[in-house]
Amino acid sequence: MATALLIIDMQNFFLSMTDTCLANILNLISHFQTRSLPRIFTQHGHTAAELEPPFSNQLVRKWGPSGSIAAGSSDWELLPEMKKAAAQQGAATLVGKNTYDAFINTDLEQMLMERGLQRVVVCGVMTDCCCDTTARAAFNRGFETWMVGDACGTASKQQHESGLKGFGYGFGEVVTTEAVMKRVR
Repeated sequence: MATALLIIDMQNFFLSMTDTCLANILNLISHFQTRSLPRIFTQHGHTAAELEPPFSNQLVRKWGPSGSIAAGSSDWELLPEMKKAAAQQGAATLVGKNTYDAFINTDLEQMLMERGLQRVVVCGVMTDCCCDTTARAAFNRGFETWMVGDACGTASKQQHESGLKGFGYGFGEVVTTEAVMKRVR
């Protein structure tokens, strides 16, 4: 089955949430790259206009401007390891987004369809927000969807487990990095 790896929001803003998942994400990227399989990175950020009242973006309303990521800021930058991996493929594999769901107002679905992809493997941060929402959206668009439990991170163990449990119950498989490497050839 034609498969892509979605690497969600591995940015400086979320650095503290990557301790337990960064090594596994790098292993997945290497695995997919070695097999010439698509790796698609997302990068979350808000325009200056979205960060000004009356806050046209729902996430900015929820978290406030200080809890949101300004596009172009150092917090918005991909982690150095991710920047290096993304640069190896070119700009077509980077999807900018401004909400939890990487499909909303982006060309992600078109990108997957044009490549004939049927399955997406989701890793990154935050397990219970952008990863879960994007994975559910992929499922709802007809893609077989896996979330890689040991390659996702978030603010707390409880949030992580809750996000994986909800996704696994109704939307797709929660797998390990090792399982992905065995099953995706």
